[in-house]
Amino acid sequence: MGDEREPASETPMSGEQYEISGFGYRAVVAGVGATLRMLTFGDRNLVVPFEADELRPYYRGATLAPWPNRVLDGRYRWGGEDLQLSITEPKRGHALHGLASWLEFRRVEHTASRLVLTATVQPQAGYPHRISLTVTFELADTGLSWSVSGTNLGSRPAPFGAGPHPYLVAGPGLVDDWALEVPAAQVQTVTEDRLVPVDVVDVGADGGAFDFRARRNVGGTFLDNAYTGIARDAAGVATVRVIDPASGQGAGMRFGADSPWVQVHTGDLPEAPESSRIGLAVEPMTCPPGALNSGTDVIRLEAGETVSVSWELFAI
Repeated sequence: MGDEREPASETPMSGEQYEISGFGYRAVVAGVGATLRMLTFGDRNLVVPFEADELRPYYRGATLAPWPNRVLDGRYRWGGEDLQLSITEPKRGHALHGLASWLEFRRVEHTASRLVLTATVQPQAGYPHRISLTVTFELADTGLSWSVSGTNLGSRPAPFGAGPHPYLVAGPGLVDDWALEVPAAQVQTVTEDRLVPVDVVDVGADGGAFDFRARRNVGGTFLDNAYTGIARDAAGVATVRVIDPASGQGAGMRFGADSPWVQVHTGDLPEAPESSRIGLAVEPMTCPPGALNSGTDVIRLEAGETVSVSWELFAI
């Protein structure tokens, strides 16, 4: 008998690859999860990259929707109905980072400096809503704009939230070697084991371990917390910066009032020391961890309604 095996796929594990460049920047986006796989400025990385033919590690660069962060125990109540999502963070027992992160997005526009991708979240157990997602990446002299639009294609309101998941890189070395600036007055504390939200407190509590309003070195600080009470400029824009003190270079994230929360994570991976603390996750979010459980800042997306949110990554 002849060999009847299917031919090997030519599509990389992370999906189709799309490159845009301009203004000194170069970005590579992978189709699975509308993922920012690589972003450089000149000869330096601004985010932790990964290989095209690699299973995306640790949600690096993924677009998160229709919720960012965690749904605790995967259970929540919406429209008078108790719903149960699949558990996608088995170690902690939560539903993590939405439903779009493993969808293959398809291209609808691609120019030298702009890319538009789209995919649809289909109704499923725990999220009985159909949401069309459009993700746009565009380069300008100010950096890489990254935006998400969600449209409710169903006949009843849907809970919605979004955020990005890049790990910023300031320079050589580890997060420990860099300085961080987060213009936020409050932080959400969480349990040590399962990262279940406990309270929102002043960043000056507990000796100010979470207080990065004035730029200071990260050192050995562990962070996996959402900040709020964010200070913004006259245009309503907030900026998080991570800097390599040796060179003065680094990377930053700008975001508007449509993201009242920002998750900051030092990327601690004791099970994978070679990948631990090599980038700082900075995730502006429309709602905090556990939002579908608590209802805090969850967007009620009415039938036929579209909501958009955007962020901008830039070199320092």
